[in-house]
Amino acid sequence: MNLLKSTGIIGGMTLISRVFGFVRDMMLSRLLGGSAMGDAWQIAFQLPNIFRRLFAEGAFSAAFVPLFNRKAATEGERDHHASQTFANETLSVFVPVLLVFSALMMAIMPWMIWLIDDFGQGGRTTPQSIALARIAFPYLGLISVMTLFGAVLNSISRFAAVAFAPVLLNLCMIGAMLAGIWQGHADDPERIAYLLAWSVTLAGVFQLLWLWFHARRAGFRFTLHRPRLTGDVRELGRLILPAVFGAGIYQISRFLDLFFLGRLEEGSFVFLALADRLNQLPLGIIGIALGTAILPALSRFIAQDDAGGAQRVQSNAIELGLLLTVPAAVGLLCAAQPLVSAFYYGGKFGADDVAATSAVVAMLVVGLPAYVLVKVLTPGYFARKDTRTPVYTAGLSLLLNVTLNLLLIPVMGVAGLALAGSISAWANCAMLYGMLHRRGHFAIEPDLLVRIGRILLSAAAMGGAIWLLAPLGQAHYGAGAWARGWDRSSPWLAPGPSSTSPWPGLPAPLTAARSPC
Repeated sequence: MNLLKSTGIIGGMTLISRVFGFVRDMMLSRLLGGSAMGDAWQIAFQLPNIFRRLFAEGAFSAAFVPLFNRKAATEGERDHHASQTFANETLSVFVPVLLVFSALMMAIMPWMIWLIDDFGQGGRTTPQSIALARIAFPYLGLISVMTLFGAVLNSISRFAAVAFAPVLLNLCMIGAMLAGIWQGHADDPERIAYLLAWSVTLAGVFQLLWLWFHARRAGFRFTLHRPRLTGDVRELGRLILPAVFGAGIYQISRFLDLFFLGRLEEGSFVFLALADRLNQLPLGIIGIALGTAILPALSRFIAQDDAGGAQRVQSNAIELGLLLTVPAAVGLLCAAQPLVSAFYYGGKFGADDVAATSAVVAMLVVGLPAYVLVKVLTPGYFARKDTRTPVYTAGLSLLLNVTLNLLLIPVMGVAGLALAGSISAWANCAMLYGMLHRRGHFAIEPDLLVRIGRILLSAAAMGGAIWLLAPLGQAHYGAGAWARGWDRSSPWLAPGPSSTSPWPGLPAPLTAARSPC
């Protein structure tokens, strides 16, 4: 497998999804703003997605792909008997578990919202927020079954269909907001939020059918049987539980973030979600693509006892990840306020919302390279069927994250929460590499260190240029589209939200409304 080609396919499709995601969030910011209904929608949307990324995309894929590859290794290109049997056995157990879990979560949703909402003291435990969460939560079950289909396609290096699936979600949500505007509900945030919730569940149906169709084209036939805990399914189960922690550190942190966000001022859920959209552009295109592409390759080299091949794949992935994420992190750090203003400012999203979101962006991107490196290093354990070590590193970094949240949020507010996550991601990255190095599985060679040094110097030079040039475009950041793009003399041109930071692009930190302590 060509790692660069596979990463390019996944990254290219993810880029398309991220572009539509930006359109989606630009519309969301203007229609819902940093309001109570905006927070309610973000809770409803994030709950199923956090569980999906944690259990389905993270833990399930990390455990399923090596076992599926082991089955497929002895089969011909069109002979999928053993691997298809394993997939159907897994699906037959997976579906009932998802149905029970989804039903349970929908039943206890009022208490879940109450827990997130500072035990009901944050003003977000309302009938609307509970109803929105219940409408959107079935997306978890639909997207989880889709993940099994996607894992099968990824295992045979058919990445394009899987990487394109998120586009369907963004299209459904954009369509829901356009329908609300067309029906005259642009000034009714509650109606817009309900349309969005229904669109999420509908998108899950479309995504499931999309990947089912492509899996059938690849020669796989999926059927449901009576659930049986076969030896292969039991082995998968033993790998999934620790993989929840090893592959899902970022999502576990996001779930804890909901708990802390519920103790901050109105709009904090919105500020973090919109800031994370900017952070997720390079993280999704590069980190997810590399993590997805590297696991099958590592699994094959390790199965063939080719230590040199495994070393080469992981070195290439680290270099490629840093080459793309370090400049992205520096650029986002230096231009946080201009970018947030250009994308989100307008409608119900005002200057104060821009300042708060910009501070979160600046702190989130500090950890951007670390998040990508974790996705590159973790497959080095899963490909060797070692899901224990990432549990230990994930647990330690989670403890650090919680401790830093308690220390930083009272001082910096929601921006402190973002900084705590970035620091803990770097700690997790250092521990993962240290254990791989000590066991002789992977080592950063001198040539790679030299190339990393060049990347850092180039990114620093770029950051200096942005630092000098960013103030020159201040008048354009909050203007109309034509004025931002070309005409400085336009009567619509007005100064964008200005930053009070001494460093262009970095707004003053947002202070917390209430201490979580």
